Amino acid sequence: MLILIAEDDELILKTIEHKLKKEGHEVIITHNGKEAIETFQNTDVDLIITDIMMPFASGIEILSAVKSSGKNIPVIMLSSMGQEEVVINAFGMGAADFIVKPFSPNELLLRIKRIAVK
Repeated sequence: MLILIAEDDELILKTIEHKLKKEGHEVIITHNGKEAIETFQNTDVDLIITDIMMPFASGIEILSAVKSSGKNIPVIMLSSMGQEEVVINAFGMGAADFIVKPFSPNELLLRIKRIAVK
């Protein structure tokens, strides 16, 4: 599975990248929302994992761009903001899942596997 990660926190980004590669996934990393949008528009990715609060374009803007592109790419949202309205908004826009930071990399893998079998 080719997974695009959009995360501006280098430690979280490297942790997710390492865990996913160890599990046999191919990974593309981006450090801001604009870069993530350009990447998924030009690459056939299978899944996007994105932080909500990022420079240049938010995770919500990435999700919106995915949905308006017509591509059927599941998006897992990450956020340290566990606010109910943010979660409801993300799911209402079509997010596949929402994980509140800090989270276990193993939990993320389980959620990816759950999405992959749908």
